[in-house]
Amino acid sequence: MRTLTTALAAAPLLILATAASAQDAASSHGRWSFSAGAASDNRSKDVSKSDGDPYAWAAAEWESADGFFYVSPGVETIKAGGSELETELAAGIRPQWGGFDFDLNAAHKWRVDADPGYDADAWELTADMKRSIGPASARLRLQYSPDGTGSVKSWTWVALRGGWDFTDKLNVSAEIGRREQDNSVDYTGYNIGATYALTRNLDAELRWYGTDAKVPGEQYADALVAGISVSF
Repeated sequence: MRTLTTALAAAPLLILATAASAQDAASSHGRWSFSAGAASDNRSKDVSKSDGDPYAWAAAEWESADGFFYVSPGVETIKAGGSELETELAAGIRPQWGGFDFDLNAAHKWRVDADPGYDADAWELTADMKRSIGPASARLRLQYSPDGTGSVKSWTWVALRGGWDFTDKLNVSAEIGRREQDNSVDYTGYNIGATYALTRNLDAELRWYGTDAKVPGEQYADALVAGISVSF
């Protein structure tokens, strides 16, 4: 909880600092953007990384002038292996081909102050293929790690998401995915929910998450998650 409070307190300062940088850096050399938020649970691949507790996150992104290449550092609060904070540094490209948008990136994640002996860092590779036609959108995601955090070894995640813009502010989407893990639980996950643009920079989200994993505790339990995010 101490880490969560610190992260929440620091978020406004980071927002102001990065927003100022974004205004100065929007040029032929690329541009910076920033986002931050909080939610009632930290859900990744449809399972909880915060043991069902609220969390906060923040991320910055530098994007080249043509939008092809980007670098993105980020941080989020978690509860895993004695750690309450996970950092991430990702780099990737966003090519377009055949009417589809692609996002291909590699990310290194590290869980700060984890228990001794805990495997606290991991590489994660992501490939997204996206397409939008009118109000409809779809995304196919493939993720892979050769060695996950904690006791998890290699894993893969394949997920398909579909969405619909009912208005210029309201989007509803649903996703189903399958995760195969070496030395951990294999499961199918799913979520459905809505995102509403409160302002040009502020979004609210309500989403239901579930899995078919029969594991006691909050990590794989079904949950209704509310969140809010701001971007500049």
